[in-house]
Amino acid sequence: QVQLAESGGGLVQAGDSLRLSCKASGRAFRNYTKAWFRQNSGQERQFVASIGWHGGTNYIDSVKGRFTISVDNAKNTVYLQMNSLKVEDTARYYCAAQAGASPQRSSSYGYWGQGTQVTVSS
Repeated sequence: QVQLAESGGGLVQAGDSLRLSCKASGRAFRNYTKAWFRQNSGQERQFVASIGWHGGTNYIDSVKGRFTISVDNAKNTVYLQMNSLKVEDTARYYCAAQAGASPQRSSSYGYWGQGTQVTVSS
C-alpha cells in the first residue's frame, strides 16, 4: 500500500550536516504519522524523530536542537535535517509510517524503507 525509499546518507565528519529524504508512494501518505529510526548491527532499532499529520513533532532527547523532521506534502517526502553530527549518530537510518499515533514505538509502524547509512567520523 505504501512504499518508502530513503536517500541522502553518507560519510561525514563530526560537526557536519546531512539531510535525509524519504520519498513515499500514494496520496494517503499525507495523513500518516511519519518517523525516522536508526539502527546499528546487532542492536535494537532506536526512535529518532516523528511528525504527525498536523505537524506535531517528537524527538529523542539526544538529537533535540540538532535534528529537524519535516514533510513536503506536495512531493510526498519526509526529511530529516541533521546538524552538528556526532560520532554516536552513526547508524543506518530508516523511514517509517503508520496510521496510528504511538510515534516512538517501532512496533507501531507498518511501513518501512530500506534504510540509508550515516557514518560520522572524528
